[in-house]
Amino acid sequence: MKFSVLIAALFSTATVSALTQAQAQSRLEAAGIYATSSGGCTTKSNPKCTSYDGIRENTVQGAITLKKACGCSVTITGGTETGHASGTYSHGTGYKLDFAKASGLNSYITNTFTKIANRGDGYPQWKAASGNIYCDEGNHWDVVFYSNGG
Repeated sequence: MKFSVLIAALFSTATVSALTQAQAQSRLEAAGIYATSSGGCTTKSNPKCTSYDGIRENTVQGAITLKKACGCSVTITGGTETGHASGTYSHGTGYKLDFAKASGLNSYITNTFTKIANRGDGYPQWKAASGNIYCDEGNHWDVVFYSNGG
């Protein structure tokens, strides 16, 4: 009996829940993180919006951890909305966020994390101790949150 309870507890903590737009927005804004979009909207099916619908809890917590560690401005420009590349660890599956380039954030990422090989498309990348990958796509940061660490 105790073994089955232990196994159930392990699996319940390993499960990462997807959040609604309202849940994610509330958590992010409480941490001082806001979104912007060319369409001024949050509709997941509109590529001009910035949506959090279906984002993973770990992704939201990772963004919050980044903001706290950096102590800098963090603005989200891309979430789970349609229009991003597909894949297992993608925007659509709730693993990725795009952040606006800003001097404080740029400096924090490039001076704190480890520079790794460029991505297949040639963009430079940095890896955090948490395993999260920060890719400089020129006009924004494309970040995959494998864990809730910055």
